[in-house]
Amino acid sequence: MSVLDLPLREQAALLQSGEVTAAELWSLTMDRIKARDGKLRSFVYLSDGETPAEGPLSGLPIAVKDIIDVAGMPTRCGSHAHDATPAEKDAPVVATLRALGMVPVGKVATYEYALTGPAYDQPNPPARNPWSEAHITGGSSSGSAAAVAGGLVRAALGTDTGGSVRSPASYSGCVGLKPTHGAVSDEGVFPLSQSLDVVGPLAASVDDAAFVYDAMTGRDISAELGKDIKGLRIGYARDWFVNDPACEQYVIDAMDDAAGMLSQLGAVIELITLPGYAPMEVMGCVQIQAEAWDNHKAGLAESYDRYGVDARRNLLSGAMLDDATIKAAFDFAADLRRTFDEALEPFAALLTPTTLSTAPAFADFEDGPVWTAMRTLPFNMTGHPAISVPCGFANGLPLGMQLVGRYGDEGIICRIAHAFEQATNHTARPALQDGPLEITD
Repeated sequence: MSVLDLPLREQAALLQSGEVTAAELWSLTMDRIKARDGKLRSFVYLSDGETPAEGPLSGLPIAVKDIIDVAGMPTRCGSHAHDATPAEKDAPVVATLRALGMVPVGKVATYEYALTGPAYDQPNPPARNPWSEAHITGGSSSGSAAAVAGGLVRAALGTDTGGSVRSPASYSGCVGLKPTHGAVSDEGVFPLSQSLDVVGPLAASVDDAAFVYDAMTGRDISAELGKDIKGLRIGYARDWFVNDPACEQYVIDAMDDAAGMLSQLGAVIELITLPGYAPMEVMGCVQIQAEAWDNHKAGLAESYDRYGVDARRNLLSGAMLDDATIKAAFDFAADLRRTFDEALEPFAALLTPTTLSTAPAFADFEDGPVWTAMRTLPFNMTGHPAISVPCGFANGLPLGMQLVGRYGDEGIICRIAHAFEQATNHTARPALQDGPLEITD
């Protein structure tokens, strides 16, 4: 096994002890990217290399979604409409990691402006699912998921506005952590919907996700990992998805098995009834479209033809929203936070699926964007932390379950997710064929 396949904290220990040098780890990482990413198309820009800052994480590689500024690298946002001039400074979240010694190895693909996808009128072709090149990774943190699931890096920064860290993690068989809203700075991140946007890690394991979260925030949620979950009450929101026509039977089976495993590990699983999902999705979409329109109306006026077709259609829908509808959506979100605060009060976490199927095929998108059923957007609206962790496979593709915690309780949901991960065998990695690297401008 390569050092690249070791958990991040083990890599950090090897670097600190001198058993592995930063230059060696950099070279191994670049060699693997150049060997594998021709098939995955996760990277859209590669660094020329740099000397890492001295620190506890000196030399550890990380990939960064291409809507987050990294000094000296272009931020394209997956769009021909965006200025490709290299960023003058790091986004604060990148600066924090860099100060500890982590090294951004490059920028990874995103759906255009973190909107809809996959699409073929962007600067780079869509990233592909490491489990099947015929299937999407999910979005919008598509390249982050492909790079991690494909073993190119152990962790990548993504952003999550309606599920854009968690759904790619679910579809691609890795871990996606959406922190509590506001826990991580979103300065230097091109906004989609500021009231919902969150920066979070996609990682090869719960331990890696917690490791990066701690580095970003200065917290120590990793201390929760390995603790017993006996006696923790988990609300299983089974009726929130089981009767949805879009929910595949294999998801129901996998979720019931996951609840059973958590019970065997000592957690107390209790069925919980949540309000209907559909109104949450409708109102959340209003929030996104309203704020996205505000963020892009000047850009559309100046460079309309440079935006992709799907992105234009998506953004223009925000122009048709009236003030009363927008206010109703934000009022709904405030009420929803109180609803979930009350629902979580007796529980350590809520348990739901992340997505209601495996990753769709690229062929499903030949006529444009299609709706994909998830259970993620409400927790952007409420701001609660949530994590997606692999919970099985169907037809050779990964499935993910979601744990949602109280405000600031990233440690507890990671503790539960880690216990589940350690007790199951859902962390297999796909067999990959090497292919030539092709990064276009």
